[in-house]
Amino acid sequence: MAVVVIDHPLIQHKLTYIRDKNTGSKDFREMVKEVAMLMAYEVTRDLQLQDVEIETPVTKTKAKMISGKKLGIIPILRAGIGMVDGILQLIPAAKVGHVGLYRDPETLTPVEYYSKLPADVHERDLIVVDPMLATGGSAVAAIDVLKAKGATSIKLVNLIASPEGIAEVEKYHPDVNIYVAAVDEKLNDHGYIVPGLGDAGDRLFGTK
Repeated sequence: MAVVVIDHPLIQHKLTYIRDKNTGSKDFREMVKEVAMLMAYEVTRDLQLQDVEIETPVTKTKAKMISGKKLGIIPILRAGIGMVDGILQLIPAAKVGHVGLYRDPETLTPVEYYSKLPADVHERDLIVVDPMLATGGSAVAAIDVLKAKGATSIKLVNLIASPEGIAEVEKYHPDVNIYVAAVDEKLNDHGYIVPGLGDAGDRLFGTK
């Protein structure tokens, strides 16, 4: 498993505003979308290319186009929804599936309540998105769901991760690479990332 920290200055700049407790929901949503789009450049860096022949206004020439497997974006509900549109701006042909999980406040373990995936999920390169990789339980459970449906090519994309969450994914899914904008210090006693950004779902949708 590889952990790729995408430390581009634009991403780090926007991540600071995302962390700031004074950033309202509207700006929070916009910047999560923008950071997801910027991260998608690195996440898709290894897409395979093929040569095609086209005709420019001047002459015929050979150029590159993406080949290989089709892509799928899988947000972990509900906060993962905030990252989808940014990636779709770059990859509009990607299919979108959903895995619904919530974290039990007592045990901190994930509980699945919904899943709807593309029928050909086993044929796609899947990008699982969730702003936070905290305990890692939701990410592991979501990847379990995808693998049970036959998926074999999966990447996990998070804005912020904890060392504990990374270790949990590595323990159960060592074949899944993780892409993050930052690896934070630790988890607190309530399972929140420190310093983190609070509850991503609440900040995206203005709930408490």
